Amino acid sequence: MKFGLFGIGSGICAQPAVSKAAAQAAEARGFESLWTGEHVVLPDPREAPSPAPPEFPMLHPSTSLAFLAGVTETVKLGTGIVLIAQRNPVVLAKEMASLDVVSSGRLLLGIGAGYLHQEFDALGIPFAERGARTDEAIEVMRALWMQDKPAFDGRFTQFSNIDAQPRPAQPGGPPIVVGGTSEAALKRAVRSAQGWYGFALNVEQTGQVLERLRQLADEVERPAALGPLEVSVTPALRTDAGVVDQFAGLGVHRLIPMMPQDSEQAVQGQIDELGGLIAAS
Repeated sequence: MKFGLFGIGSGICAQPAVSKAAAQAAEARGFESLWTGEHVVLPDPREAPSPAPPEFPMLHPSTSLAFLAGVTETVKLGTGIVLIAQRNPVVLAKEMASLDVVSSGRLLLGIGAGYLHQEFDALGIPFAERGARTDEAIEVMRALWMQDKPAFDGRFTQFSNIDAQPRPAQPGGPPIVVGGTSEAALKRAVRSAQGWYGFALNVEQTGQVLERLRQLADEVERPAALGPLEVSVTPALRTDAGVVDQFAGLGVHRLIPMMPQDSEQAVQGQIDELGGLIAAS
């Protein structure tokens, strides 16, 4: 089992000194990865299904992770998740290639379609197009990362006679990890990604999703170059040795517990507690 931490760029960890201390402590304790979330804006007043009040601080993922890349050496840096349907994929491909370069190939690119219609409204992007935009954006980014002469002719994006250097440090680009439990997200993970990420799930919910992923493996064509699908989960319950064993028994490869968001002392306490589990595993 690999261990990550979610929330490195939000809440109390939106403060650079706190996130630096947390990242360095996590790396020293053997954590494999650190993960950010993303919302460009949040509805004010808060409306369902918004995950946080509008005043909750969230750093831009690539800004936060580029900063942490400069103060760490080995820990991987994950976006959990980038809402790529809200982005220009040509710009995002350059942004994430740059992050992969400055981190010496440590980026894990978690992506999702998004679910807050208020956010899409503020950005002027049709909410109903988010799934189609997400699927196309994955193809666009890989074209820019992998093709000798990048060209693309899609529904939302078209280009030719261009290049974008430098390419990512990782050959083929950073691994793409699809977040979400919708049928569309699960099919997208099997069809197009190296990994799947489930957020705030208990053991039973995770088992149900993994069963569906196994079924989809027989229904959806998966390129051999993607390799086996890696499964990551942020548990919806306190992570102890028994919980780790239960998720491992399901076939989960990485657990990404959520860090406390309100105090540096609580963050460091959780890193120490989970670090003990890592040392014992």
